[in-house]
Amino acid sequence: MKTNLYKQHEEDIEWQNKLNFYKDEVKVMENRLEEVNQKNTSTEIRKEVEHFQNQFIIQKENIHKISHHICGEEKQIETEIKRNPVASDHRKTEDHSKERDVLENFESNFNNLRKEYNTFLSKRM
Repeated sequence: MKTNLYKQHEEDIEWQNKLNFYKDEVKVMENRLEEVNQKNTSTEIRKEVEHFQNQFIIQKENIHKISHHICGEEKQIETEIKRNPVASDHRKTEDHSKERDVLENFESNFNNLRKEYNTFLSKRM
């Protein structure tokens, strides 16, 4: 499927904004997790805290990888526009449906983690 360069650019910006939001959310979640960790010393809770710490590391890595890929796409779009700025309004490019799927999967996994984390917090705070 083909799409307009500017449409793809707008979608990339939207995705970067989402990823920045998730990055900020992970920071907030890490801070709250540290509070729980400081207030509880039981082995069971420490295991759960470690589980979430590991999950947050994974999510931050995922955010970084997706963001890096989007930046690469943006450089390709810029190159296309510089090569022929007059025709760029009408030029079509391959829709980035794979990237859309990656982001949707990330969001789904992140939302599941958030739900699990909030359940944990509700029991521990």
